[in-house]
Amino acid sequence: MISKSRLIYHIEGIVQGVGFRPFVYTLAIRFHLQGFVLNNSKGVIIEVEGFQESLEAFELALFKELPPLARVDFWQKKMITCKDDTHFEIRQSDEVSTKSSLVLPDMSICDDCLKELHDPNNRRYHYFFINCTHCGPRYSIIKTVPYDRPYTSMQPFPMCEACQSEYTNPLDRRYHAQPISCSKCGPTLFLRNIDGELLATNEEAIVKLANLINAGYIVALKGMGGFHLICDATNDTVVASLRELKHRPSKPFAVMFKTIEAIKEECRISAQEEEGICSLLRPIVLVKRNAKVSKISSLIAPRIDRLGVFLPYTPLHVMLFEYLKNPIVATSANRSGEPIISDATVLQQKLNDVVEYYLDYNRAIVNSSDDSVLQYLGDKTLLMRSSRGIAPKSFRVDSTDERKILAVGAHQKNAIAIYLNHQIIISPYIGDLDNIASNELFEKMIESFSRFYDFTPDLIVGDLHPNYVSTQWAKKQNIPFVQIQHHYAHILSAMCEHKLNEKVLGIAWDGTGYGDDGTIWGGEFLVCDQSGYERVASFEPFALLGGDASIKEIKRILASLLWDVLGDEADALLLDYFDEKSLKRLQQIYTKKIHSPLCSSVGRLFDAVAVLCGMEGNVSYDGESGLLIEALYDPSITQSYTFEIDDKIIRYKPMFVQMLQDHEPRLIASKFINTLVEMALTISHRYTYPIVLGGGVFQNRTLMEQILQNVTQPLYFPLQLAINDGGICAGQIYKSLQK
Repeated sequence: MISKSRLIYHIEGIVQGVGFRPFVYTLAIRFHLQGFVLNNSKGVIIEVEGFQESLEAFELALFKELPPLARVDFWQKKMITCKDDTHFEIRQSDEVSTKSSLVLPDMSICDDCLKELHDPNNRRYHYFFINCTHCGPRYSIIKTVPYDRPYTSMQPFPMCEACQSEYTNPLDRRYHAQPISCSKCGPTLFLRNIDGELLATNEEAIVKLANLINAGYIVALKGMGGFHLICDATNDTVVASLRELKHRPSKPFAVMFKTIEAIKEECRISAQEEEGICSLLRPIVLVKRNAKVSKISSLIAPRIDRLGVFLPYTPLHVMLFEYLKNPIVATSANRSGEPIISDATVLQQKLNDVVEYYLDYNRAIVNSSDDSVLQYLGDKTLLMRSSRGIAPKSFRVDSTDERKILAVGAHQKNAIAIYLNHQIIISPYIGDLDNIASNELFEKMIESFSRFYDFTPDLIVGDLHPNYVSTQWAKKQNIPFVQIQHHYAHILSAMCEHKLNEKVLGIAWDGTGYGDDGTIWGGEFLVCDQSGYERVASFEPFALLGGDASIKEIKRILASLLWDVLGDEADALLLDYFDEKSLKRLQQIYTKKIHSPLCSSVGRLFDAVAVLCGMEGNVSYDGESGLLIEALYDPSITQSYTFEIDDKIIRYKPMFVQMLQDHEPRLIASKFINTLVEMALTISHRYTYPIVLGGGVFQNRTLMEQILQNVTQPLYFPLQLAINDGGICAGQIYKSLQK
C-alpha cells in the first residue's frame, strides 16, 4: 500500500496581503492534499499531506503559478509526521513576538476591478473604493503587521454581509482583502469648500469636483497616499495661477491622462514606456513631448522637452475622468519643499490660499506617500523617486549578519532603510530635510518602521557630512553609529542590488557630497569593493563662491571657473552676466576665499554650462540645469571639448573659454555631454573592472544613453533603487553587513 507523506514549508517574501493563502488553498484542493496554510510573523507556513506524486505537483505549481503581486525570497521544507487531516484549511494568523513579514506598497486598480467599476450589473458599479487582493491600498492604511484588518485604518468600517461572504470565501479573489468594502459599508466621500462647508457626498461629490476643474478652479483631491492639487492641464491661466500660488516658478508638473491613447496624442513613447505607464505600479514616467501637436499648456514643463505622464491609479481618479474634459495637473499638495499633505486639517491650514475646494474621505491615511517617478533607458528603468507602488521596497541579501541595522540616508531626497532577517527594506521617498515638516516625516518614518517590525537597531549608519539632519539625529540616539562616505555609498547601493562583491570602478557624479578631505565632492572615480575604496580620479576642484549661494545663483559658478582660467581677463566677459558692483563684490569673495569651499561636483558644472546656454536667474529646482542641457542636445553633433588627465585630476576648466567662443547653446550643450562621456570612457579604459554608476547626474537620460552605447566593460547602475540620493541608504547598510 502506498503511504502518504506530510511536508511543512516556511516561506518568506511578499506572501501576505497578495492572495497567497487562497492560492495555496486552491492548489491543495486541486491536488487532493490535506493540511493548512497560515500567516506568521515572517511570512507563511504551509503543511500539506498526501501522496508523493501530488506533493511534487503541488510544489511545482506553488512556485510557478504565483499570484501577480507575490514574491518568494526564501523557503525551507522538511518532512514531518502525518496528522491524518481530512481536509485543507486556511487558519488564522499566528501572532508571535517577532515581526518581519513585509509591508507592501499601495497598488493601482487592477483590470478585474476596473471592469466591475464600469459594469452596471455589478454591485460595485461606480464604487470609488473598489479593490481586491491584487490591488488597492496597503502601506497607506497599515498600522503594524501582520496585515490584517484590525491593524489598518479600515478597522472602523464593519463589513456588510455581502462583503463578509467574499472576505471569508477562499475561492473569491477578495478573500482577506483587508480594504474590502462597498457602497453600503465603506468610507464616504465629502466635497467641501476650504472653510469646511459640506457641498456634496459620494458620486455627486465627484461630479461637482469635475465641474469645478472644467471651470478653471484649482482643487485638492485625497488620493492613495495624500492630497493632489489638481487643475486643467490645458488652461494656461490656471496653470500660471498654480505656479504663482505654490511658489513654483518652473519645476515641471506631472500630468494625469484618462487613457494611454490620450498620452500618445501628446508624447512619443516606446513600447517599454507604454508598458511601464500601464503597469500596476502606475508611476509618473518621463517621456518625450510632441510639442508641435500638444494641447497641454507650455507652462507645465517650461524650456524642457520631457513631460511627466501617468494614468489614473485609484477608482476615484478613474471616476473623476468620466466627467473631465481634459488631462489634469496632478501634483503633490504641499508647501514647496515640504512632504505631501494627507490630512484635511493640515490642507486647510497650509493651502487655504491655493485651493478653494477639496475632496476628502473618512478613511485615514496612516502612512503618506508621493507618486513614484521614473524614466526608461531602452528596457531598463531609471528610478528617480521611489514611493507609491514601489516602496516600501525589499530585497534579500546574502549575509550571515543577525544584527538589526538602521540606515538614515542622506540629506536630499532622503529615504531610510532597515536590515533585519536578511532583508533590506527601503522606505518611500521622504524628501529634502530642509524644513521642520520634512524632518518630522523623517522621524515618523523611523517610528513607523520600528512599529511595523518591533525594530530597535543594534547599529545606525549614515552619511559622513557632520551637518546633515540625518547624521545629527543618529548621533543623539545612544546607539553605535558608523558614517559612510556619500559617493562610496552611491556605488555600494548599486553593488548591493546587483549582488556584486568584486572590485569595481565606481563613477559617482552628483551635485554635492562631503569628501574625506572636507571639501565638496561630486565628480568621483572610485575603485572599490565592500571593504573600502580608493579615489583614483576626480574633477579639478573650483571655489563655490558663497557656498550654498552658488547653488541658487548659478552664474557664480561660471565666474569662479572663468577666473580660475583667465584671471582678471575674465572680468570683461562676466559683465554680460553681472553688473559692475555685483561683480566686484563677488571677486572679493573669490580673492579672499570667503565662505567658498572647494567643489569637484559635476552637477555644479551643469549649472555653469546652463548659464552659457541661456538660463537666466536662479535655479528653482534640483536638476533644472541638466534638463535644459538635455533638451538642447543634438545627436548629430559629435565634437567634444579638450581636457587633460593629470595623474588623478581631470583638468577641464579651459573648455568653458571654448564654450564662450562657440556661442550657440545647442552646440555647447551637445559638446559638453560628449566631453563627459569621453572623460568616463578614458578613465574606465585604465581598468578591467566592471563599471558601476551612481548619483543624481545620471538621471540625465541622454548622458546615460551615450555612456551605455560606448562603454565596453560590464556596466551596472541601480534599477530598483533610486539612482540619486534616495538609494544611498541601501549602500550604507551594504557596507555595514558582516560577510
